[in-house]
Amino acid sequence: MYDPTSLLWLVLLFYLILSPQLRFRQLQAARSSLMKSIAKKRGSAVITLIHRQESLGLFGIPFYRFIDIEDSEEVLRAIRTVPSNKPIDLIVHTPGGLVLAATQIAKALKEHEGEVRVIVPHYAMSGGTLIALAADTIIMSPNAVLGPVDPQIKSYPAPSILNAVEKKDNNELDDETLILADVAEKSIRQVRAFVYSLLRDTHGEERARELSEVLTEGRWTHDFPITVEVARSLGLNVSTDVPEEVYHLMEHYPQPLRQRISSVEFIPAPPSREGKPK
Repeated sequence: MYDPTSLLWLVLLFYLILSPQLRFRQLQAARSSLMKSIAKKRGSAVITLIHRQESLGLFGIPFYRFIDIEDSEEVLRAIRTVPSNKPIDLIVHTPGGLVLAATQIAKALKEHEGEVRVIVPHYAMSGGTLIALAADTIIMSPNAVLGPVDPQIKSYPAPSILNAVEKKDNNELDDETLILADVAEKSIRQVRAFVYSLLRDTHGEERARELSEVLTEGRWTHDFPITVEVARSLGLNVSTDVPEEVYHLMEHYPQPLRQRISSVEFIPAPPSREGKPK
C-alpha cells in the first residue's frame, strides 16, 4: 500500500544529505570552468588558495579554514605539475595560518623559474602575505589588503611578548613567560630571515633587510591592513589589474547560509546609456 509519509521522509532525506553535496559539486564545476578560462586567457597555470566558511555535511555546519599542512601539500603538488618556464597565477584569499605551511608554499613559488603572480581579490593576511612576498608581482584589488607577518605565539604577537617581558624584572616573571619570550625571539628571527631571503634578489640586500624588519617587528597590530598604497610605499611590486574572472570565481566560494536576513544587499546598476541616441 502506498504510504505518502514514506515518500515525504525520502524527500526530506534527499534534501538534508544529497542536495548540499549536489550543490557543492555544481560549485566545483563552475570554479573549474572559470579557472580554465583564466588560465587560457593569461597563458598560465592557475592555482587557488581560498579560505571561506563553506557549509558541508548533514547540517551545513561551517568549517573555519586557514593555511595548514594539507594546503601546503596540495599547493606544492600543483606547482610540481607546472612546466618550469610556465607562469603561475596563485589566487589567494586567506586570514593566514601555519608559518610552516606558508613558508613551504612561498619557497616553492620562489624557486619556480617561470613568472609567479599572486592575485589578492580581497585579503591575504599573515601567512597569505608571506606567500605573496614570493611573487614577482602581487596583483591586488584596489581595496584589497595584505598584513604584517610577525609570528604569533599562543595567539599573542611575538613582538608584544618581548615588549612585555622587557618592561618587567626577570625576577617577576615565571618560567613559562620566560620560555614564551625565548620562543618569540627565535620565531621573529626565523621569519625575518625567511622574508629577507624572499626579497633579497628583487630588492637588494639592504632594502630586503629593512623590509623584513618592518614586516616582523610589531610596528603594527597583526591585523593592520597593508593597502595597495602602503604596499607600494614599502617598495613591493604591486599591480591592481585583477582579471574580472577572478571576481566571478570568488562568487563561487559562498559563505554558508545563516538563518538571518543578510546585512548587505545590492541591485546592479543598469547599463550605461552614454553614447546612445535619445
